[in-house]
Amino acid sequence: MKKKKPLSLALCAVMSLTLLLSACSGGNGTGTTSTGSGDTGSSPNASTPKDDSPAEITIMLPLNTPETPTDTVKNELEKLTNTKLTYQFFPADTYEEKLNTAFATGSLPQATYLKNATTFLLMREAIKEGQFWEIGPYLSEFPNLNKLKPEVLDNTKVEGKLYSLYLGRPLARQGIIYRKDWADKLNIAPPETTEELFAMAKAFTEQDPDGNGQNDTTGIADRNELVFGAFKTVSSWFGTPNNWGEKDGKLLPEFMFPEYIDTMNFFKSLRDNGYMNQDFAATSKTDAVNLFTSGKAGIYIGGSMPDITTLDKDLIKNVPTAVLDAHSMVKSPDGNIHQWMIAGYNNLVLFPKTAVKDEAELKKILGFFDKMMTPEVANLMFWGIEGTHYTVVDGKAKPSEDKELTEREVKGYKDSVIGEAETNGMYESLNELPGRIHAEELIKENEKYGVKDPTAALDSATYALKGVELQQTITDATYKFIYGQIDPAGFEKEIEKWKKQGGEQMIEEFNASYKK
Repeated sequence: MKKKKPLSLALCAVMSLTLLLSACSGGNGTGTTSTGSGDTGSSPNASTPKDDSPAEITIMLPLNTPETPTDTVKNELEKLTNTKLTYQFFPADTYEEKLNTAFATGSLPQATYLKNATTFLLMREAIKEGQFWEIGPYLSEFPNLNKLKPEVLDNTKVEGKLYSLYLGRPLARQGIIYRKDWADKLNIAPPETTEELFAMAKAFTEQDPDGNGQNDTTGIADRNELVFGAFKTVSSWFGTPNNWGEKDGKLLPEFMFPEYIDTMNFFKSLRDNGYMNQDFAATSKTDAVNLFTSGKAGIYIGGSMPDITTLDKDLIKNVPTAVLDAHSMVKSPDGNIHQWMIAGYNNLVLFPKTAVKDEAELKKILGFFDKMMTPEVANLMFWGIEGTHYTVVDGKAKPSEDKELTEREVKGYKDSVIGEAETNGMYESLNELPGRIHAEELIKENEKYGVKDPTAALDSATYALKGVELQQTITDATYKFIYGQIDPAGFEKEIEKWKKQGGEQMIEEFNASYKK
């Protein structure tokens, strides 16, 4: 085995990729957007080893709550899975540092959760060096693990081999949240095309949708985030590739495609005409949300349609008569529908060879995770104890009103559940808001039109070391274009600068990996 390399320098170089690759890293979110019925799948004891003694397993994972969870859920979990579990919780804010230290000293536990996709990027070299167990060949022996989505597993492979299990997330939950009451008043249907989206933003700005006789509304409330703000979602509707796309048999970054330019022109026109907040490039997510929930903006576009629940709750405090709805799958100018997709996971778990001594021990650990992917165990870990932390209504989970109890006793374990409701059978969340119910339906439909990132499982040393710096060049240039500070020729100059700073090398590396 090769000598371990510290991750610290690489971590500093790519930390800014966290938002791009992991947004919402506080939890996997599958209980509110997946389609599991809560009553399917193999029994928790389907893969119990012949040895009846409890399997002793140590697990390290990030903690997204102020306090370590109590043993209430763990005690029940051990009974269901015939295990003796030791959880090592470390605060999420400093988790990379702890992970780096444990990795460098060879003290990672048997099951090591990463923090997000960025951390996985940092681990790829160590994985290629053989420091973690390859688990792909064993999945067929475990009926529940074998249900994990192949398209998501493919996004986590390293040089074509599988080393990790994933915590699932909806692949395509991006869309529009808008003021349905405004649209109804102005007789505007949900936009079917990018032109109709522009027209809605214009009407919400110019036609006094709140009826107060003042010119005090705007169309779109956006923020300083090109990925999980409005830009990337709208860009996909124009037909822009997802991060990278293929042209003439060669992978190129999205900003080298004409559809990216079309998107910049779309936002430039919105801003020039006052149909969105003028200072969006300097607007935080909090301020953009406040603009929308104050009743002054009518359209919120971003990375998560399920946000409609929180937005509705805050909006009706200010505008009790407001009604929100969700919409997605807007047609591009060529008449087709494109929806960008994430990699489908929020976090991953690896199995270090320094902690897992042999194949027999690995299979015992995989057996535990196989049991985790049963409805009984997945519900326990994600929702807690029925009757205490949640109740079942119409076949769905309704969380207890005692949110502090649930956070204290369940949240830590919830953030470690493998798979998603489609694959582990846990309950969906009970949603009663019509707009939220509609949003969940749209999320499922979005996947039919999903566009994958072809570089998700590819390697580029330049991307790992300089990806943040290089992307910032393009991000800045995009904002400058929309603000009218540079023209198309100026944007091309920025692309040439990107190439010279390492972008050209990145293109070569991704294409070399693509052709393997």
